[in-house]
Amino acid sequence: MTLDITTTIPGLTPTAAWEDFWRFAVERQNIFAKKAAGRPAPLTDDPILREWKFTAPFRAADRTSQYLIRRVIYTGDQAADEVVFRTVIFKLFNRPATWALLQEAVGEVRAAEFTVERYDQLLTAAKARGVPLYSAAYRMGLTREPRHRLHLAVLDRMLRDRFAERVQEQRSLAGVFRLLQRYPMVRGDFIALQLATDLNYSTVIDFDEMAFVVAGPGATSGIVKSLGPNAVGREVAIIRWVAEHQDEESARRGLRFPKLWGRPLQLIDVQNLFCEFNKYLRLAHPELPGTDKQTRIKQLYRPDPTPIRYWFPPKWGINEAVDAWYRRLARRQRMEAGPGHHGPGPDEDTRGGSAA
Repeated sequence: MTLDITTTIPGLTPTAAWEDFWRFAVERQNIFAKKAAGRPAPLTDDPILREWKFTAPFRAADRTSQYLIRRVIYTGDQAADEVVFRTVIFKLFNRPATWALLQEAVGEVRAAEFTVERYDQLLTAAKARGVPLYSAAYRMGLTREPRHRLHLAVLDRMLRDRFAERVQEQRSLAGVFRLLQRYPMVRGDFIALQLATDLNYSTVIDFDEMAFVVAGPGATSGIVKSLGPNAVGREVAIIRWVAEHQDEESARRGLRFPKLWGRPLQLIDVQNLFCEFNKYLRLAHPELPGTDKQTRIKQLYRPDPTPIRYWFPPKWGINEAVDAWYRRLARRQRMEAGPGHHGPGPDEDTRGGSAA
């Protein structure tokens, strides 16, 4: 007999949102797959998903993570200290345009050539021109000193502490997370978890993503709206249960969750899904109480026509499947275009995405 979550984790009280969670996850991944394959809008009948911005279920597949993986982590010197430095400085701002600004100004962004003074001058000048330095997702409270200056000071301290070596000395992702929390401006669970996950995409460390997660405030609120107030304090167990039962729970509801070229949802993906679902519920079920005070979604969906050639950490072993998908996509596009069409070849960039 299949056990549901209330049997495994007693005391939970599923709401109508619990059923919607599974539909939300599947529909958002289907949108990702259609968008990746170059399908024209509308990509969904769900009015909320059509109008408002929600990140992809698989964290590594969102635009910013793709930029980080391909153009920051795996581009440039692969020495541990340089990879860690590039990853941290990118992630503290989490804005590709800020990375591009630094690259244009200094050439190759290198730990060996970093000085607080030089980077502060560049970023202060950009800020004075009205250039945003941070992504909307990473905005934090005001400080007396410019935030970018505080982050540069953290980077400087990490370099002095030989932070990359200390990362490599850790025996688990939880250890990396706790190490990050020792630094000012990174102490919160959310930033530390995101940074630890991004470092784990690199060759510097390689820990099991199913071994550790913490629930951020958005995820906690989404979980409470879905499973009742007794879910507080049990968020990690719930996230793990969802990750471990994703296939059977989807099937029970007549759904089929598309994987990321064979890769199932990991703990960090489920954590992020609950955070995005919490936003969705502000409009879908505004009557459900959560643990946050937000009542609206802040960002409208604005299509970005820039194609992405999806590529993931090689150690995951899925890039061969991604490339095969691109070749099938290119063949199908040529067939649909008819005789005489000279469209993209099998090794050229097309709008790539998710395989079910």
